[in-house]
Amino acid sequence: MIAETIKATQGNEGARRATEIPWGGTGAAVIPDPEVPTKAARRRFTSEYKCRILKEADVCTDLGALLRREGLYASNLTTWRKQMNRGVLTALSPKKRGRKESSSNPLQIENEQLRKENNRLVRRLKRAELIIDIQKKAAQILGIPLSTPEEGEND
Repeated sequence: MIAETIKATQGNEGARRATEIPWGGTGAAVIPDPEVPTKAARRRFTSEYKCRILKEADVCTDLGALLRREGLYASNLTTWRKQMNRGVLTALSPKKRGRKESSSNPLQIENEQLRKENNRLVRRLKRAELIIDIQKKAAQILGIPLSTPEEGEND
């Protein structure tokens, strides 16, 4: 028996297994798909689904079969039970991702609007003053009086 094992290993000595091209049962080469699979989307569970699964898990005799059927982990059940025991009803619903909405004060909104309007009016005033200065200089160069002094006024 040992001699047969030695002969079998000696006969295959130096032999290499072909790993470059896998062969199918029909004799044709099977070419692997070069496309990269897309990333799977993260699963989100509704509160109704979580409650239903927790109830099933409580009465289930084969918990492993339930988890395999639903594609869940035992840690999912543990987390959901903790959330349910805390009594946090919102914890059983999926949480909105991203930035939290800030509760804005209506006075703060009005203040921002007034600041923007003030800045806009300041820019218009500067532009109007610049135009008036140019008109004064043009009138001075051309020798046109801008205002006629009325009788009784002394400058």
